[in-house]
Amino acid sequence: MNDSPQHQLPLDRWGSMVRYLAALGPMLFFAVVWAWVAAHDLDKLPRAVFDVSLGVLGLVLMRWRRRWPWQIAAATALLTAFSSSASGPANVAYVSLCTHRRWREIVPVAALSWSSATLYAFAGGVSQQSMISFVTSTTILAGLTVFGLYLRSEREALLAEERAERQRVEQARFAERTKIAQEMHDALAHRMSLLAMLAGGLAYRVDLGPEQTRETALAIQENAHQSLNELRTVLGTLRSDGELAAPQPTIADLDALFHEVRSAGQKVLVTDTIEQRDRLPTQTGRNAYRIVQEALTNARKHAPGSSVRVELDGRPGDALRIDVTNATPYGPSSAPGGRLGLVGVAERARMAGGTITHAHQDGRFVLSVRLPWEA
Repeated sequence: MNDSPQHQLPLDRWGSMVRYLAALGPMLFFAVVWAWVAAHDLDKLPRAVFDVSLGVLGLVLMRWRRRWPWQIAAATALLTAFSSSASGPANVAYVSLCTHRRWREIVPVAALSWSSATLYAFAGGVSQQSMISFVTSTTILAGLTVFGLYLRSEREALLAEERAERQRVEQARFAERTKIAQEMHDALAHRMSLLAMLAGGLAYRVDLGPEQTRETALAIQENAHQSLNELRTVLGTLRSDGELAAPQPTIADLDALFHEVRSAGQKVLVTDTIEQRDRLPTQTGRNAYRIVQEALTNARKHAPGSSVRVELDGRPGDALRIDVTNATPYGPSSAPGGRLGLVGVAERARMAGGTITHAHQDGRFVLSVRLPWEA
């Protein structure tokens, strides 16, 4: 497992303080012992100063234990061969090494720590006190190994949870971007098809008077301007990693949509028998708007000039029904993105928990969508 500094969990101020306190505890204990010994035997004073000084050196070396784990653990372990005060920093450095779970480093440093503790225990010869010191230091070393490995397991669990959370965030962002892309497709495809219809009228109709030509040109200008605004809004949203900033249309905006496409020359007949539309969930209304918008766009692409019938019906506790029919064109359509609009409508209906069917019946193309509407 790679535990370079960039893969380690950062320590906060309290975490760092706890580790230094853990190292200072044994240091202060042995410093007091050596002070008591030196007070009763001045000949021991140099030895006491040397012991405590090595402990302070170990405390300083602790600062780099995360950058060079095995090097600092080995250095502080060597200090314990000559200093009891260095046992505190050595213990903390060794636990830090164990949290990395690199056995090729833990085993040699553990052997070095055990050898240093043994050397210190029996430096004055074999006695009951030295045996007690040896057994105690060996037990502590084993306990520190287990504790370090346990901490590593806890950190791995925390890192796994953080990775899972980051994955969930990325998936949510991807889903949001996919939704934004769908919104952009629906809105811009609608605008572009209107522009194509209006421009086609200018190109092929010779019976338009100056005023009609001017109105058509203004409609082209307005739709182009709205297309740019919608594109700018979506691109700005994608750059900021946010949700759609502009208010999204709902079923209440369908009248404006019908007026817009009729003004552009599309023939649309609407039958609306929706009951209690004020109780329709906002998201369902938004999906309904986009489905109708895409259906009208498909009709303009694949059956230009034909009339379109839109039937809306539904009530709470039943379903919202959307039926769009238009004449079937002769021959395959040459419009770009053929059938992609139906894929978008099908995906939107599926995500809303609804159903979609489409078929050719008696020379007309029939698109039927059912969206759930809870009571």
